[in-house]
Amino acid sequence: MNPIFILGPTGCGKSKVAVQLAQLLGHAEIVSADAYQVYRAMPVLTAAPTPAEMAGIPHHLIGNLEVSENNDAATHARRAMAAIADIQARGAVPIITGGSGLYVKFISHGISPAPPSDPALRAELMALPTAETVRRLQELDPEGAAATNLQNPRYVVRNLEIVILSGKPLSHWRNNWQPRACGPGFCLMREVPELDKRIATRAEQMLAQGAIDEVAALPEQISATAEKTLGLALIRDYLAGKISRPDLSAALALATRQYAKRQRTWLRREPWATPIPCNDSSATDIFSTLQSLTIS
Repeated sequence: MNPIFILGPTGCGKSKVAVQLAQLLGHAEIVSADAYQVYRAMPVLTAAPTPAEMAGIPHHLIGNLEVSENNDAATHARRAMAAIADIQARGAVPIITGGSGLYVKFISHGISPAPPSDPALRAELMALPTAETVRRLQELDPEGAAATNLQNPRYVVRNLEIVILSGKPLSHWRNNWQPRACGPGFCLMREVPELDKRIATRAEQMLAQGAIDEVAALPEQISATAEKTLGLALIRDYLAGKISRPDLSAALALATRQYAKRQRTWLRREPWATPIPCNDSSATDIFSTLQSLTIS
């Protein structure tokens, strides 16, 4: 069977639904499409499934990297596709779950042929003011700049990097990318006020359950990818005495809400993932839908 994708914004309950669906299917394994749950040193901060939550259902690409190792969407997708092929070869069903947009996209639709990131160039561009990187992108690729979210420095830098490294406009890579057909996908949704409340609760639980200790125990030098882990910089500010404990909880909840909002924006552009309310019956509803697809 083709991989099944369980998507949704952070805090909506994807991991729980994925496990429930795996149990209903009877012979299924879960592959993570999360950029940061790969780091074994930060399971609490990255909201990785706990050993108890993973009990009985094999999980892949969770806690398999040291924080000194970089991760990127293309590398992660290759690892995920290898895991998917292995799962299918054993007659099991792969369930892909996560909220890291590009990571999901590369697993579901194939890896973009655009050139991979160059660490030296990326560092050089990241050191520039956003206004300067925007200006350079607009100068080198006006059409590509017009289609870029210029309010997001990461998008600007990555698109500028692609144009510089390849010498070709962004449209070239979009027009020459032949995405493969992906398996059935479901997007778990909650009302925004409900999701915001869940996020606030989870932020406080993370801090109470060891996220601060995880950050305190990290080595001085960690990879550029690990450095981007949501909440890492905020906890470092707290450890340095720059913010109070209550302010840390509030700031972590705010940063997570902002991230969830970006995820919802991305998910609206993925019509192949069927929206479904996230509640106690979500896994059963998805299972029923999959059965009807199989019958038809």
